Amino acid sequence: MNFKAIIEEIYQKIKVVEDKGELASYIPELAYVDSENFGIHISTLEQGNFGIGNYTDKFSIQSISKVLSLALAYRMLGEKIWKRLGVEPSGTPFNSLVQLEVDNGIPRNPFINAGAIVISDILISHLENPKDDFLAFVRSLSNNSELNYSHEVAASEKEIGFRNVALCNFIKSFGNIENDPTEVLDFYFDLCSLEMNCQELSEAFLFFANNGRRTVDNLSILTKSQAKRINALMQTCGFYDESGEFAFKVGLPGKSGVGGGIIAVHPNQYTIAVWSPKLNKKGNSYKGMRFLEDFTTKSELSIF
Repeated sequence: MNFKAIIEEIYQKIKVVEDKGELASYIPELAYVDSENFGIHISTLEQGNFGIGNYTDKFSIQSISKVLSLALAYRMLGEKIWKRLGVEPSGTPFNSLVQLEVDNGIPRNPFINAGAIVISDILISHLENPKDDFLAFVRSLSNNSELNYSHEVAASEKEIGFRNVALCNFIKSFGNIENDPTEVLDFYFDLCSLEMNCQELSEAFLFFANNGRRTVDNLSILTKSQAKRINALMQTCGFYDESGEFAFKVGLPGKSGVGGGIIAVHPNQYTIAVWSPKLNKKGNSYKGMRFLEDFTTKSELSIF
C-alpha cells in the first residue's frame, strides 16, 4: 500500500476545498489559531511514517487527551473503572448535564466532558503528582520528553468553563467525585490543553494499533483486551454526537478535539493524525473528516 501517494493526492484535493467550518472561538485562545493550517501524519507498524502540510506544528489536542487519560486510569484500575463510567454513546452534546440526572451521576462514556472529569478524579486519587505523572506517561508514548501543557489555553478554558464546573459539582452530588472539585477541574483543564503535533500524536497512539504494546520496545502499556475495548469506545463514542457518521463514512476507531485535531486507528496497521482547526457544526474538524473519509475510501482499508 503506497500510503504516501494516497495521502499526497487527497491532501492536495482537500486543501483547496472551501472550508465551511468555524474556529472554536468559545475558548478564546483557540480563536487566535491560523485557520489555514492543515497537516497529516501517518505512523504504520510495517511501512514507515509520512507527514505532509503543517504536521510538525503543535496544536491543543483538547478532547483527544481523554483517550490517553482513560488508558492510564484503566491501566491502574482494570475493570473496576466501569463501576464509575458507562460505555454507551451519549447522543447528546459533549458538555450536556441531562443524562447525569437520569444515570445517577454515572457519565455515559469516558469521552464526554463528564466522563473525562471522572477520569481526572480517578487519576488524582491514584497519582502522587497527577499533572507531572500524566505528562510523563504521554511523553513516554510519543518518545518526546518536551511535550507540555499550554498554560495559555488552560487559563483560557478556566475563564469560560462554567458548564464544566457545573458538571463536576453535579457529579459530586451523586458521590462519583471523590476529590475537591476545584482540584479535579484544574487538572482536567490542563489535561485538555496538552499540545502535540500530528507526528507526535500519531506516534503516541500507535500502541492502540499494536495490541496495547509500545512499538519502540514492545513494552505493554495495556493488555490486548484493554486496547481492544478502548478502540471500541473510540469507534462508538469518539466524535461526540457525530460518532455514527464517522463510523459510517470512515470506518475506523478515532477521537476528535475542538482544537481541530483527529486521530484515527487501524488495528494492526497504522494510526493517522489530521489537523485542520475549523470545526463543523458537531465540533469536529471539517477538513479532517473529509480527508479521512477519502483516505479510507481510496486505500480501501477500514475495519469493516
